[in-house]
Amino acid sequence: MIARERNQLIESYGKAYDLLVESLKEFPREMWQWKPAPEKWSIHEVIIHITDSEVNSYVRCRRFIAEPGSGVYGYDENKWAKALSYHNQSIEESLALFKLLRKRSYDLIKTVGSQTWETATIHHSENGVMKFEDWLKVYEEHVPVHIRQMQRNLKAWMIRA
Repeated sequence: MIARERNQLIESYGKAYDLLVESLKEFPREMWQWKPAPEKWSIHEVIIHITDSEVNSYVRCRRFIAEPGSGVYGYDENKWAKALSYHNQSIEESLALFKLLRKRSYDLIKTVGSQTWETATIHHSENGVMKFEDWLKVYEEHVPVHIRQMQRNLKAWMIRA
C-alpha cells in the first residue's frame, strides 16, 4: 500500500465516531432494542459490540507497534453479546468509550513510521499472520459495515410495522 492510500485510510479511520453518531440519527430510538430475528442483533447490541471491538482493536494496534510478532486472540462476538448482556449496557457510556479509544489509536497511528507499517505483524488466533495495514483496513471498515447492518434493521422494522 502506498503512503497516500494509507493516509486516506487513516483519515477515514479517524472519522468513525462522527460517522457513527451522525448515522444513529436516522434510526428511531424506539427501535434500538428491536431485533429482526432472534439470532440477529439490535441497534443497541451493535453499538455495544462496536465498542467492545474497539477495545480489542486498541490493544492489537499497540501490539503491532510495541511487540511486533506477538499474538492476539479472537473472540466470539455473539457469546460476548449474550454473556455480557449487551441490552443492559449503556449506549452513552459505550459511545464515549469508543470515541476515546478511537481517538487515541488515530492519534498514535498518524505518528507511526513507514517501516512499522511495512513490516510489523502479529499472529491472530483465527486469522493467522496479519500486517499492520490489514488491521487498519479491518477497523477502518468496521463502523461502516455495522451502519449498513443497522440500516437493514431499520428497513425490516419499517416493513413489520
